[in-house]
Amino acid sequence: MGQHTLKPRSPKSKSLIALLVAALWLTPVWGQLPPNSQNLPSLGDGGDITLSAERKLGDRIARELYRDPDYLEDPILDEYLQDIWQPLVKSAQARGELTPELMERFAWKILIGRDRSVNAFALPGGYLGVHLGLISVVSTRDELASVMAHELTHVTQRHISRSMSDQARMTPWLVGAMILGMLAAGKSAQGAQAMIVGGQAVAAQSQLNFSRDMEREADRIGYSVLAEAGFDTYGFVTMFGKLQQASGLNDHGGFPYLRSHPLTTERIADMQSRQQLLNNKTNNFNADLIQAMMSARARTLAQPGVDALRSWANEASDPNLGQLSQSKRIGVLYGAYMSLMQLRDFNKAKALSAQLRQAAANHPAALRLIQLLEAELAFKEENIRGALNLLSSSASQGVWPRPELIYISQAVARVHVQTPDAESTELLGKAINQLQRWVVQHPLDAQAWQVLASSFSAQGRLLASLRSEGEAQLARWDIGAAVDRFRAAQDTSRKLPALLRDHIESSIVDARLRYAQGLLKEQMMERQERGN
Repeated sequence: MGQHTLKPRSPKSKSLIALLVAALWLTPVWGQLPPNSQNLPSLGDGGDITLSAERKLGDRIARELYRDPDYLEDPILDEYLQDIWQPLVKSAQARGELTPELMERFAWKILIGRDRSVNAFALPGGYLGVHLGLISVVSTRDELASVMAHELTHVTQRHISRSMSDQARMTPWLVGAMILGMLAAGKSAQGAQAMIVGGQAVAAQSQLNFSRDMEREADRIGYSVLAEAGFDTYGFVTMFGKLQQASGLNDHGGFPYLRSHPLTTERIADMQSRQQLLNNKTNNFNADLIQAMMSARARTLAQPGVDALRSWANEASDPNLGQLSQSKRIGVLYGAYMSLMQLRDFNKAKALSAQLRQAAANHPAALRLIQLLEAELAFKEENIRGALNLLSSSASQGVWPRPELIYISQAVARVHVQTPDAESTELLGKAINQLQRWVVQHPLDAQAWQVLASSFSAQGRLLASLRSEGEAQLARWDIGAAVDRFRAAQDTSRKLPALLRDHIESSIVDARLRYAQGLLKEQMMERQERGN
């Protein structure tokens, strides 16, 4: 089957397809990206694409996505997607589909797009893109997992590399023209085609799809990966049903997944027959309760406009609300709370808290998400101590989950800067320790690095703060900005008296600066080669 907005904008480049034009099978993604072909790596003259080359191409695409204003960093949705993604990755490893070399060499990073279109896509190098529109339309986490399992299989079976090999046989001029066209393209297929120079629109569109054999393979292996990861494989069937229904409608590009991964009667029948043979339908009521909340969150974060937000907010006062199922009711209430928060009607939002908590009674995971939502509202009100108080029970625990880690660290850093005391000093130290452990395990987590930088700054450790800022920029593949931050850290270290220098941190900064400078030099050499 087929990985941040709705405001008026100039033509948007579907960066992923952009680079994917070279990689070959994607559909337009999100955001307005700089149409600069000099940033794209050379694809060579054909033949097999190495793991290094594929990862390199994926990194270049990811860099463009990170620059896009519609790239979304949301700790709640990030955690939800990871809770689905990680079991799938482990299942693929256990089955031997995902080799140790591939696991080590690729990024395995999820990028969220603030886009209402129903779409997801795998990228070279193990990046996965997910649109908010997809999260908002699925009814169960198993449906979402089926899409992600399919995309994971495209990566593990090297479908992207094989497609890139075919694409690379085209002339460099045509490949460059297609990439430039896609980078400048809008969301519609017609817009993408119109931007392809040299009258190659039809040829470009034909390159966006995997072969039928690749799609069948992604279905077959993805289905098994989904089952062994503990998900209900019926989600594959119901997701196909949703897409099949959408394929018969004029969706005006709302289902771009269908263009890059067209359904066939054969594929649908195969999934239905597999389900009849396996028949492992499970009870995922609690998970679907969370999915209802996450669907509502995705809808409101996709910037649907004031009218839509007001409409969703009014659903909380519907007299028939009590007749809905528990999952639908909590989804309506969560969406209303989010909508009111987006509209900055904080008092009305807080008035829904009791009703929302009642709907989530006896479901700790749902109650936790409500607490995090209330903390978000406190942040928006600039009631930072209130947010910290809401998270106090989590702060007293041992290791914090990532959303709590992000929110608590942000809150205590601000509180400590305003009114430092023994309590904030202790909590800030705990936050920094946990953030440091986290980024060691997740070095590509740019948001965590940025929060760590703010935490170090609140603690008065400028050198460590600048180094963390450099790591955040490096994780987002903004190499120039990373070099700038590492240089600033190096200058800061040199200005300190010898007795006050952190020699270990200074050595790390020196090493990271050399690494970033090497990447920057490599980019410049690539540009010069393409310019000749």
